[in-house]
Amino acid sequence: MRAGPYGAPRLLVRAVPGIPVIECGRPPDLFNSRDPVGTSNPLLTYWYFQLPNFILAALMYTLLGRALLGLVVGPDSSNYIWRFFCRITDPFVALIAPLTPKAAAPVVVWLFGVVWLFWLRVSLLYLFLLLGALPKAN
Repeated sequence: MRAGPYGAPRLLVRAVPGIPVIECGRPPDLFNSRDPVGTSNPLLTYWYFQLPNFILAALMYTLLGRALLGLVVGPDSSNYIWRFFCRITDPFVALIAPLTPKAAAPVVVWLFGVVWLFWLRVSLLYLFLLLGALPKAN
């Protein structure tokens, strides 16, 4: 055994052709890092993309939950979970209702809303990729 890069003992393994050698050692100390805050955490570094994407995703999945719950619960139910889903998604449903035919059932309007939100999230990602504001894959 020899000392590894961080002072931890390292097991020497004989290389076998075709099989990669994996070295085990102590991971770097995350609490004593000299990096400024947010440079190593992509969530903090790219907050300007992550925050709108999170909000759109939460709205999209809440609308999908409303559509699924609407199959079981009546439209005038006093269930507090149903009322929560309605209160959160009603403003967005009011925005997309003019884009769907008047004869469509409310569940169809909600599902169209899920599709609109999905494509809005894809467009947001594409816009930030075009602007070069997201990390490139290595």
